[in-house]
Amino acid sequence: MSSSAAGDGTLDALDIRILQTLTKQGRIGWRDLADTIGLSLTPTLRRVRRLESEGYIEGYTAILNEHRLTGSVNAFVSVTLERQSDSALSLFETEITTFHEVMGCYMMTGTADYLIQVVVRDLDHFQLLLRKLTALPHVAHVQTSFALKALIQRSSRVLNMTTAT
Repeated sequence: MSSSAAGDGTLDALDIRILQTLTKQGRIGWRDLADTIGLSLTPTLRRVRRLESEGYIEGYTAILNEHRLTGSVNAFVSVTLERQSDSALSLFETEITTFHEVMGCYMMTGTADYLIQVVVRDLDHFQLLLRKLTALPHVAHVQTSFALKALIQRSSRVLNMTTAT
C-alpha cells in the first residue's frame, strides 16, 4: 500500500494522475478513470473519495463559454483604495462579490490593492460597471487593461510530479 492510499496527506504518482485526468476530463466515468490510471475500480474510487475528503478536489464544475453567455469584452481592472484599513478592505471585498461581471478578484501587492477580472457584453456595459465600481466607498483610483486575446485559460494549474506534497 502506498503512503497516499494510507491517507497521510501526501500525494503519490497515482493521485497526481487522477487529478491530472479529472482536470482535463471532469466528466470521465469511474471505470474509464480506473483504466486510465491503471487501477481497478474500487481502489480508484477510494482514492478519489480521499482526495475529495482531504480537500484536494473541492468540487466539479462546467466551464462555460463566457463569450456566448455574457459578451466578448474581457478586462482587468486595478483598484486602489483611499486607505487600507481593515474596515475599508472588508467593505470593498463584500461589495465586489455582488458584481456578477466579476470573474476573479485578487488582493495584490504593489501600487494597486486589488486586481479584478471582468467580462462584459460591450463597452457600454463596461461603462456602467465602471460607474458602479467607482461609486463604492474608499475607491480612490481605477485603471483598466482590456484583453485582446486569451492565450491560456485553465480551470486549474497544470499538475506534474513536482507539485506533489
